[in-house]
Parts: sequence; C-alpha cells; structure tokens
Amino acid sequence: MTREEDLLRIAKKLDKMVSRNNMDGALDLLRELKDFNMTLKLLQDTRIGMSVNGIRKHCTDEDVVNLAKILIKNWKKLLESAQNQKSERSNEVKNGNHPSKPSGSPNRTSPEREPRKDSTDSKKLHSRKLSLDGRRDRDSTDSKSSHHVLKRQSSESKMERRDSTNSRSGSSPQAKKFSESKSKPETPKTPTTPTSPLSPSFSSGMGPLSPRLQTGDSIRDKCIEMLAAALRTDDDHKDYGANCEGMAAEIEDHIYQEIRATDMKYKNRVRSRISNLKDPKNPNLRKNVLAGAIELSRIATMSAEEMASDELKQLRNVLTQEAIREHQMAKTGGTTTDLLQCGKCKKKNCTYNQVQTRSADEPMTTFVLCNECGNRWKFC
Repeated sequence: MTREEDLLRIAKKLDKMVSRNNMDGALDLLRELKDFNMTLKLLQDTRIGMSVNGIRKHCTDEDVVNLAKILIKNWKKLLESAQNQKSERSNEVKNGNHPSKPSGSPNRTSPEREPRKDSTDSKKLHSRKLSLDGRRDRDSTDSKSSHHVLKRQSSESKMERRDSTNSRSGSSPQAKKFSESKSKPETPKTPTTPTSPLSPSFSSGMGPLSPRLQTGDSIRDKCIEMLAAALRTDDDHKDYGANCEGMAAEIEDHIYQEIRATDMKYKNRVRSRISNLKDPKNPNLRKNVLAGAIELSRIATMSAEEMASDELKQLRNVLTQEAIREHQMAKTGGTTTDLLQCGKCKKKNCTYNQVQTRSADEPMTTFVLCNECGNRWKFC
C-alpha cells in the first residue's frame, strides 16, 4: 500500500467517525498520522487536513483534540514555508525581468551623437546650412522628449523596486499577496484544487466529489454528489456538524450493495431519497438523518410511506378510517356468524349474505363482511 493510499484509508475512517459521531479509535489514527512523513503534495491530494479538522471540532476527548491541534499546526507550518518559497522565487524572477536602467545608458547618449554628426555634415555642405540647422533643432527637441521618457521610466523602475522591497520586508499576508499578484499572472484554479488543505469541510455546497469517495463509476459518483446536495438543503448540516459527502457516500453504498447494478431500479431508489430529503414540507426527515436519529442503512431502504411527513401519515390514517366506516355503513342486512374467520384481522365477527349470481343449477355465492375491520370477500 502506497503512502497516499494509506492516508486515504485513514481519512475515510475519520470521516465515518464524524458522520456516525463515534470517536472510538480516533486517537490511534492520529498517532499514526503524527509519525507519518507528511508532504505538501500528500496534503493537497488526500485532503487529510479536513478530516483531522472535523475530528477536532466534534470530538470531546481532550487527548484527541490536543493531538489534532498539533497535527494541524505542523501542517500549517509546512504550507506557510511552501508559500514563502514561492513568493521569494517570484520576487527573484521579477528582479531579473525588470532591471533598472543605468544613468549612462545608450538610449540617453544616442540623441547627443546625432548633433555632432550633423555639425560635421554642416561643415562639409555649406550650401545646405539652413536645412541642417532646422534638422538640428528637431533633433534637440527629440532628445529632450526622449530624455523625459527615460526619466519617467527610471522613476517607474524606482517605484517598482520600492514596492518589491516593501513587500519583501512587510510581514503582513496582504503585502505578500500583492507582490505575488504583481510578479506573475494568476493561473486559473480548477474546482478540484483546494485553496487550503486545512479548510473546513463546509467549503462549498456544489463542489465535485473528493477523490477518496469516488467509486470509479460516473453514475454512482453523480448520485453521491446529488445526495450530498440534498443533505445540504437549507444549511441544516452546519447546525449538526455533519459530513454530507461521507453520509451520501454511505447511503449510496447501501443502495448499490442491495441492487448490485446502476439500472433504473437503482436510479429510482436514489431519486426518491433525493426528493424526500429536499422536500420543504418534510424537513424533519433530513434533520433526523443528519442528527443520526435515522440510520444511513435505514434511509437507504425506507419506502415512500415511511419517509412521508407526519401530516401526510396522519391524512392517510384518516382516509383509511373513513373508508372502513363507508364499507361498514354500506352493508345491508345479513346473518351474523362466528363460523367464518376474517383473513385480514383473523377475527370471527362476520356477517354474510347468499345471492344467486349464476345459473339455477349452480350453488349460491356467499358475500362476507368482517364487522371488525370492514374486510369483504366472497366464495361459492
């Protein structure tokens, strides 16, 4: 197992501990991370800092919290040293690309040579003295304008040098950011590149799935993203401190393990979870899942009736009772007997009627009504 795979394994275990609110074994994992030879590339690729930060926020054990703080502090030093090296390198590149112009540069002396050349030509060609005088006047004005341009450029180079020295000597992070922005253009960042490996787990609501939770199947990964977005509805996850991506991955894994395919049945199951979790009329379902009152394996297999809101369940009960009363009110006179047993409620309080529904030589049809639950059936 490579170092990156080992870190991804530890990060996945820590995320499951946070999502289940069970911190058993967290201290051993953090001690293993403390002895790990960490690099900046491993921090950015595995995002282990987010998992350790989640343990620090949700764990109540002081030893675990202190060890997590030590790890985060050490990794921050690693990040700051890399940023300082990058800023120093950018300043060196800047000083090499914009050298200051010396006072005796060829650009300044070149306009002065032209009048001498014109003066020698004027001695040889006396007949064209007036034209040469006019040219000499133009050359003098051009030399003055070029002198002003050189003076302005030298002042701008001095201002740039002063800004670079201020950014190098200033200790504030704003000055460092300003010098880096002037030294080289910003490169566009892809959504998968985190701005900081130690950023909190609630960084973005619509970001792509983290590498350690990807399954390699585009359909499954998309379903995990949609389930995570449904759990983030109305920002309820911030109140409970839940890791929506980890919970969504576990819900999807339970569904996939039951169906064993990404067919229409799988998609309909995922779609029903998403619609019920995002239902604004049923926020208690989402809150119960985030709080852990409903287990993730349970929400993966619940029916539509079980996921319904309390109002809808109460309405269904009322309609069921009304249907039973209507059946009981619609019954006509019959014979009460205890010889027949209801197949629904298993009681023997029934009323039956016999009607000739077929030809005369066929036996009569017996219609039975259960006086307890309203169940009806017939037999010949």
